[in-house]
This record gives sequence, structure tokens and C-alpha cells, in this order.
Amino acid sequence: MTTTDPYRLATPADHTHGAPSPALTRGEVVRTLLWIVVVISAVSNMAASYGNADTWVHLACGAVTVLGAGTLVVRNLRGRR
Repeated sequence: MTTTDPYRLATPADHTHGAPSPALTRGEVVRTLLWIVVVISAVSNMAASYGNADTWVHLACGAVTVLGAGTLVVRNLRGRR
């Protein structure tokens, strides 16, 4: 009689050993790139504040940050449906 261990995560009969990891989807890549854009634009806006840059630099960085964050929010809300 074979006993199964309820605490074992995988058994050799599962054939999960050596299975390839799932590939990245296009959505995951886009989400990562959007986060990178949001962080870079926020840091650029902060650096412009410390450097006493012109107003248009702050506006451009802020617009990119808001657009990137807004896109992330919209994608998240649409993904819940």
C-alpha cells in the first residue's frame, strides 16, 4: 500500500521536475516598463526640484508620471473583469 505525504509539495509522479518555467507575457513586460517609466519620471522630477530647473521640466516629468500611473491603474482595473 502506498502512502502519500500531505506535506510534500511535489512527487515524482507529478512530472513537474524539470518543467520549463512559463514564459513572460506581453502584459507583464508592459507593466514592468510602465513601472520603470513612473519611477524614472518621479526621480527626474525630484532631481529637477533640487536643481531649480525651469517649470516646463517639472510639468513634463509630472505629466509622464501621471500618464504612466494612470495607465497602470486602468490596466489593473480592466484586468479584474
